[in-house]
Amino acid sequence: MLFRSLAAAAALLAVATPVAAQDIDLRAQVAAYVQPSNAARTDVVVAQLRAAGFDPVIETFVGGNRQTGEMEGRNVVVTIGDGPREILLTAHYDAVVLRDGSMSQGVVDNAASVVGVIEAAKILRAKDLDHRVRIVLFDQEELGLIGARKWIEAHGLTNVAAVVNSDVAGYGDTMMYGLNNGPQSAGVTRAVREVCAERAMHCVGFPVYPPSDDRAFSGAGLGDSAAPAAAVPTVSLGFQDHVGAHQMWLAFNGGETTGLAEGFVPRVFQLIHSADDTMEQVDPATVKTAGEVYAALVERLDAQLAN
Repeated sequence: MLFRSLAAAAALLAVATPVAAQDIDLRAQVAAYVQPSNAARTDVVVAQLRAAGFDPVIETFVGGNRQTGEMEGRNVVVTIGDGPREILLTAHYDAVVLRDGSMSQGVVDNAASVVGVIEAAKILRAKDLDHRVRIVLFDQEELGLIGARKWIEAHGLTNVAAVVNSDVAGYGDTMMYGLNNGPQSAGVTRAVREVCAERAMHCVGFPVYPPSDDRAFSGAGLGDSAAPAAAVPTVSLGFQDHVGAHQMWLAFNGGETTGLAEGFVPRVFQLIHSADDTMEQVDPATVKTAGEVYAALVERLDAQLAN
């Protein structure tokens, strides 16, 4: 009876309490990426950046892979501030094509991250930073990190002081970060831990973390032919619920005795690259938190690297 009463009270509160305007806005921003093609998603990226007061540049490249054949890709770039060196804040905006030929909604992977990065950019442009901050939203990550590799080919890494990448940041209050981007990335992961401690956040470091565009910059796990000439300090970040983050940690780092049931697949891997990657999975509070944390991390790196 008590549980029924509590459930009824919760239902009434859900109806009576209006959703914050910020949440409605961020949910709509993420939902805008539900499009029939990646080219249409490019248009959404550009429109959102312009609406936020930025002047985005579209950098086209020849991409594609063995399965798709040659195809044009489009990285979208915004530059904040000035300085001799730059910090990159990155995410991929493309979505995967499913086995039936349809386009995944691609909101957990990775529209929520893109909106979070744009929110971070809005915060960072008001800061007095020593480094130039370059927001790079990559195309064709799902085809093999192609957009990131093409950006490196075009710009090089000489002036890149650090890279902060976001992938899968659609729900949950626990931030995950990779520790497998080489010894040069120790300072970046230390900055992540400091920001987590200051904000009293749940954060989980992964000795083995799934690859994203970060690997193109660190050269980790890409092989000598794909590694950049000079790897840079890099970290990849994502969000999940607390239990899911630890289940994923065990799946990747638990070895033969993970404690997980045989055949168990963490929820996040049931969602991404599937028809279940839908707006029902997205929590705008996570997107808001991601934007704030990414901005705080870039600001901390700016100060550390300047010294």
